[in-house]
Amino acid sequence: MKTPAPKHADWTVASAKAKLSEVIERAQTEPQTITRNGKPSVVVVSAEEWQRKTARKGTLAEFLMASPLRGRDLDMDRLPDPPRDLDL
Repeated sequence: MKTPAPKHADWTVASAKAKLSEVIERAQTEPQTITRNGKPSVVVVSAEEWQRKTARKGTLAEFLMASPLRGRDLDMDRLPDPPRDLDL
């Protein structure tokens, strides 16, 4: 007996294995969640969506230069606490 594919974006591991082509096809338009033991485990997204989400949006230097804290008079002095003893 065939198990019908879910009508929404949640799949069990077993149904995702059985319908991998459909999971991939649906992931082209919306993320597909695969659950394990009733809990969300992974999300399948299109390669285009992955590239969009992981694309670098500038350098660390640019991020720091754009900080709203830039130019503020922040107290950045270290505390005069003695160093901790470490067992090595």
